[in-house]
Amino acid sequence: MAEEGSGSGCEGRRVGVAVDFSPCSRKALKWAMDNLLRKGDHLILITVRHEGEYESGEVQLWEDTGSPLIPFCDFSNPDIMKKYGVMPDAETLELVNLAAKENGVLPILKIYWGDPREKICEAVEKIPLSCLVIGNRGLGKIQRVFLGSVSNHVVNNASCPVTVVH
Repeated sequence: MAEEGSGSGCEGRRVGVAVDFSPCSRKALKWAMDNLLRKGDHLILITVRHEGEYESGEVQLWEDTGSPLIPFCDFSNPDIMKKYGVMPDAETLELVNLAAKENGVLPILKIYWGDPREKICEAVEKIPLSCLVIGNRGLGKIQRVFLGSVSNHVVNNASCPVTVVH
């Protein structure tokens, strides 16, 4: 898959879904499967590990650029994913496998390390994505002020259409 503009055709959109393997991100993935994905699309799962959640070593090679694009056959393999420090849960993997079979999409994973707000917006630009679906943890107004909202930041700063799934 070339990492250049998405072209003018309808086939082969790059549909991004931000995942942290939580129930919220699984809801976003399920919503994308039910409402957005169509045959020939690329399903690109974007996950971000927070700074300080990884050890020095191979991962530091990709700290600035993100991991290489990881095909489903690799990111469903726990032995391969150990080197990235990411362990997708069985429920998410089942949904991705279902999307590949039922929707005829090509699932890929891209891992970034750092601030999720910044790295998800970076992924939108660098991959580039046609659209993005992201879950929302449902923070209250006070929590958003102190913790910040990843989905709010992405909606306001991403250069593609963003759908927030509550």
